[in-house]
Amino acid sequence: MKKILVILDGASDLGVDVFGGRTPLEEAETPNLDWFAKNGRLGYMYPISESIIPESDSSILNLFGNDYKLYGRGVFEAVGLGFKLNKGDLAFRTNFGTIENMKTRKVIDRRAGRTLSSEESKLLVDSLNKNIKLPCRFEFKAGVQHRGALVFRGGFCDDISNIDTEWSKTGNKNMFEFSKALNDNESCEYSASLVNRFADQAFKILVNHQVNLKRNEKGLFPANMVFLRGACSDIPHLKKYRTWMSINSMPLEIGIAKFSEMENFSFKYPELKGIDVYDNLYEGLNQHIKFAIKTIRKRHRDFRGCYIQFKETDVPGHDNKPHEKKKMIEVIDKDFFGFLREFIDGRDIRVVVTCDHSTPCKLKSHSADPVPVLVYDRKNKDRMTHFNERMAIAGSLGGFYGKDFMKKSGLDK
Repeated sequence: MKKILVILDGASDLGVDVFGGRTPLEEAETPNLDWFAKNGRLGYMYPISESIIPESDSSILNLFGNDYKLYGRGVFEAVGLGFKLNKGDLAFRTNFGTIENMKTRKVIDRRAGRTLSSEESKLLVDSLNKNIKLPCRFEFKAGVQHRGALVFRGGFCDDISNIDTEWSKTGNKNMFEFSKALNDNESCEYSASLVNRFADQAFKILVNHQVNLKRNEKGLFPANMVFLRGACSDIPHLKKYRTWMSINSMPLEIGIAKFSEMENFSFKYPELKGIDVYDNLYEGLNQHIKFAIKTIRKRHRDFRGCYIQFKETDVPGHDNKPHEKKKMIEVIDKDFFGFLREFIDGRDIRVVVTCDHSTPCKLKSHSADPVPVLVYDRKNKDRMTHFNERMAIAGSLGGFYGKDFMKKSGLDK
């Protein structure tokens, strides 16, 4: 193995008041990341541009040298969940969420409070697969907790709008919109109509489903709506990384790795045991770290590159929980980067660390702000003292865009 890329999903942030204007990365105790910073080089990167707010799919595609505008997220999520797709199959990323009703279309929570278990999700998905009636074949698969993927089989148009308030064209995140065709193509009108029929029938089935009746009794948000986004009906042709392995367990990253012809290694994400979302996140993070360490030790001789993405650091930003983000960064530093620092000793391995986007706690969403980049190669040193946003701006790598990431980081060699 010659290179390891670690992406800390959404870990980059803006200053928060509880930390005296410092970011979680600045506030966290990260002796191992700081060691890499002192012995490497720093820079900062706009994942797409100064004016475009990246999502994980667009950012990762861009970082790996692909045109992020060509493909919607749905196709990567679907393949990551095991779908076999043909050109014209229309794939979506889905969220189970909570709405007031179909008349007001008021959104209570677009993730059902993050308290939906994977087991509950599977029961809901099975019911929708059996009971929704459409003039086309479709398949719905549950992912981790509230997440999933939906595929309409046949020849469809993907130039349609999302049913998800996070991507609302009006900027109103309190009320969802039905899908619309984004051009005058008859096929697009038909595709949008099918999406809306699916959503309408799904609500009628879900609102009285036994899973949701029990959730109502427990005071939990019912999962009574399926939000769809990232429509895609093309088969992606991505830049190939055949000598790389991927150590990821979320469908998006698995899907991108598969289309890039990486060999992916994954573990089953732990089931949500109660309603404490963060207990589950820390359990998943700890399992991912242990699995990554085990896989690198066992398979590092078989591949030239390794791609790992820790998704958990993104969630506290969306929830405005800077202390949780700080704690997660510290866990990754101690348990993973502590291992990595020891593992590379005596080996000629380039280590690159960055974020796919910034998820500022005070915004509770992604932003277009630059993210830090760290490159360790045993040759060049900035002698910076810490890995964080402020230090990165003063680093010798300077500022650049995501499309230049592989070259600037030396991962293209």
